Amino acid sequence: MKDGTDLIQLQVIWSRLIAAVEEQARSLIRAGFSTSTREAGDVSAGVFNTGGEMIAQAVTGTPGHINSMARSVKHFLDVFPAASMSEGDVYITNDPWKATGHLSDLSVVTPVFRNGRFVALFACTTHVVDIGGNGPSPESRDVYGEGLFIPIMKIADRGVMNESLLQLVRANVKEPVQVEGDIFALVACNDVGGQRLLTIMDEYGLSEIDTVGDEIFARSRKAMMEEIGKLPGGTWHNEMTIDGYEHPITLCAAVTVDDTGVHIDMEGTSEASRYGINCPMCYTEAYASFGVKCLVAPRLPNNAATMACITVTAPDDCIANAKFPRPVVARSTIGMFLPDLVFGCFEQAIDDKVPAESTGTLWNIRLGAQPSGNTRGFMVTTFHSGGAGARPALDGLSATPFPSGIRNVPVEVTESITSLVVWRKEFRPDSGGAGRLRGGLGQVMEIGNREDAPLTLYARYERVENPARGRKGGLPGAPGRLSLGSGGKLKAKGVLSIPAGDTVVVEMPGGGGYGAPDERATEALALDLRRGFVTEDAAARHYGKAAS
Repeated sequence: MKDGTDLIQLQVIWSRLIAAVEEQARSLIRAGFSTSTREAGDVSAGVFNTGGEMIAQAVTGTPGHINSMARSVKHFLDVFPAASMSEGDVYITNDPWKATGHLSDLSVVTPVFRNGRFVALFACTTHVVDIGGNGPSPESRDVYGEGLFIPIMKIADRGVMNESLLQLVRANVKEPVQVEGDIFALVACNDVGGQRLLTIMDEYGLSEIDTVGDEIFARSRKAMMEEIGKLPGGTWHNEMTIDGYEHPITLCAAVTVDDTGVHIDMEGTSEASRYGINCPMCYTEAYASFGVKCLVAPRLPNNAATMACITVTAPDDCIANAKFPRPVVARSTIGMFLPDLVFGCFEQAIDDKVPAESTGTLWNIRLGAQPSGNTRGFMVTTFHSGGAGARPALDGLSATPFPSGIRNVPVEVTESITSLVVWRKEFRPDSGGAGRLRGGLGQVMEIGNREDAPLTLYARYERVENPARGRKGGLPGAPGRLSLGSGGKLKAKGVLSIPAGDTVVVEMPGGGGYGAPDERATEALALDLRRGFVTEDAAARHYGKAAS
């Protein structure tokens, strides 16, 4: 593709590919059964060449899913080489080390054929509401206790669904209708993507897309390396302490920028845990590389070429490179802190571009109830977050996930499908770190059961002992807290019982502040006071003269 006409056509085809995978992702969300799929959008979708390299991804989705799924398709091809594939075949797995990091994510891959010739692959992922075992509890001591492990296998053979596998799934999960519904949604959305691709190929007379993919990769790599070339060369170090389970965890990173790309070395990171907060390398790569992408080239497309410019290494069986069969259900406990860890390195290299630390890992509320009498049991995950860190030119976003990008689940949806009632959901005053730019506020939620029955809370919360740090003199955000409505404090991790008639109060942490608090504009502080984001007492303590 050398002349101007070909370049224009390439751009049009590229735009059409993006539209195809975006429709693929939207189809998954619209067809999904669980709240994690249809409400939170905890999904990913993409199109791959015949070698299993991602050409384009949907904007809809989460970095942990997208970037780890991008590397997973080659594992499918190792088990099912192209020569063995037939039209109508569909493959599935939730192998944490070959897909997206824990058993709760189902990944589905579908080959696309045109005139009998294998031309591409579509892949997608979603987080299902339950996969059996100890469910979302991080208390398992190995992956075998965390649920049903599905190796890479066929979910459909020449268009016929694998009923034996579906029976196994239904027999192992607490919400069989939702989980099976999500599996069918995964299969269906790949079909949508494949049909759109065939339409594009017919319109432009393409017999294959690998050539188009190669052109996209070449241009993407060139653009990514140009952006990396604008950075100063060198190596910068950062470390972060987070709460952990049995003891605090240290995350370490050394970021090196040179003429071959950006390289992240996590030497010095704490060893693996006995509990399910370990992170497989695929998920570590996903979020560490996302942190680089946010700062270095946020507007460039995410594909195999741009991702290849970033490498991540970590010691074997450290908590960021946990090996089979370590428990990994709560791998986001580690993975979602990695962008902030990487940001701390880049802060030393590029000035006034790096935000303060955020809440990091989500503060999802995972609640279940056992069936009793005429009351149906349930298992539900409702997605919520604390505050994001303040930015160099703007306050932090309140109750907004970073880096996951997942949507909060509406209260009304959760209440309509369970016996739960949300008595409070409001911003948490004074939780955003003070600074010239204020950190984003956390939120407070109080939840109970309409039925006269206890609830089980699967807790895996962070930033309770180690809050989000500020930058450039900004103060840390408020730590999180978990308690009963009746007043008793609850631990932040583990399987907890909420007595019948009581409630659980979830106070989510805030993001760190940016810049010295006494530099905050008087008008901005006055607005915070009027809105109730900051109390008079906190204004006097943290902002000093600016409070007058």
